[in-house]
Parts: sequence; C-alpha cells; structure tokens
Amino acid sequence: MDLTPLDVLYEDNHLLAVAKPAGLATMGTPGGTPSLIEIAREYVRRKYAKPGKVYLGVMSRLDAPVTGVLLLARTSKAASRLTEQFRSHTAQKVYWALVDGRIRPAAAECVDWIRHDDRHRRVRIAQPGQPGAKQCRLGFRTLRTVRGDSLLEVEPTTGRKHQIRIQLARRGHPILGDRKYGSRRRWPSGIALHAGRLVVVHPVGGEPIVLEAPLPQSWPRAAAPE
Repeated sequence: MDLTPLDVLYEDNHLLAVAKPAGLATMGTPGGTPSLIEIAREYVRRKYAKPGKVYLGVMSRLDAPVTGVLLLARTSKAASRLTEQFRSHTAQKVYWALVDGRIRPAAAECVDWIRHDDRHRRVRIAQPGQPGAKQCRLGFRTLRTVRGDSLLEVEPTTGRKHQIRIQLARRGHPILGDRKYGSRRRWPSGIALHAGRLVVVHPVGGEPIVLEAPLPQSWPRAAAPE
C-alpha cells in the first residue's frame, strides 16, 4: 500500500490526531479506494514496526468533503474513555463554515430531527417520532460577512451524520460547495466546512488536550477566522 503522508497534529501511545484533507473518506470505502483509517494504520505499522493488524478507533469521523481535526484512539481503553466523553457531550467540537448569504439571527441554537436516507446516501429532515428520526443540536455564531456570505463558528452538541450540513441548509444557508444539500456555489476543494478545534480530556493522563487544524490553503484568506 502506498503511504500517503499524514498531517499529524498530535501523537502519543494512546492517541493519534491528524488533519484530514478534503475528498478522503474517513472509513468504510469500497475495496481499492483509500480511506484515512487505512492510511493511518499503515503509518503506525511502519513507524513502530507493528506486526499484524494495527488497532485504531475513529473518535471524530468527518464526511469526505470536510477538512480538519480527526482523532483516532490507539488502544481500546483510550477508545472507550473517549467514546464516553463524546456521548456525554464533554468533548468540545468547533467548526468553521462559510454559508450562502447573510444569516439571521447572527447567533442561534438549532434543534432538528433527521433520518437517514440510505438509498440516496444523505440525511433528511424528519418529524419527532418518525421511524428512524434522531434529534440533532448545534449552536452557531456569525464571525463576519465575506462578500455577502456568512462565516460561522459552529459547535455541534450531538454528532449526527451530516447534521451541520443539513441544519444550516434547512435555514436557507447551505455550506458553499455542498451540492448534496442545496449549494449552487463552487468551492476550491470539498465544501466550506472545517473542523478547526477539538478539546478532549486525555483518556490516560487526565489533562485537557486542545487539537487544532489550520485551514486548508484552498480557503480564501478573506474567509479565514481571526
């Protein structure tokens, strides 16, 4: 397997955090198509001369077109303790998103119900109590406007698939480049959604770990958070 270089943000005996590029699926790709988890396993296997299959647990999965911090656990104990942090919402996730138009109000909490549409590989807005419906929550605030569009800082409370994308699109402000959820605008690479910061408690040491990924070079400077 060709070893695609990983942009490693943090690494120790328990954790591996990387900056995921646009267009690379986190996991679950068809045979022959590379995924980040496969590349990361090969990286660990070669660096530490690990025999056999390398254990890595995905703690913060990102959609293929999304960039930014992605956290992997190197042991099952670390994975279990981190999973509890995400389940109890004590892990802090911060995203930056550039969305179509001027969003009003400038800050809000969004609560919706969504369900998976496996046939079309997307999620859809649902009604409470509908089969398969799950609640999703996020908060956002506008950092500034960029040529008539809105640069948002987004903090999801829940971790549903595609939730940031569909929750913002539902309010008439799709993420730039996200054609799946209604954007008609082009974006240089992937979509204009970046996982910029992740804060967790180290699963063994107990100290807070702040993981940050710089914006991809494809982002316009005018759209960079200050």
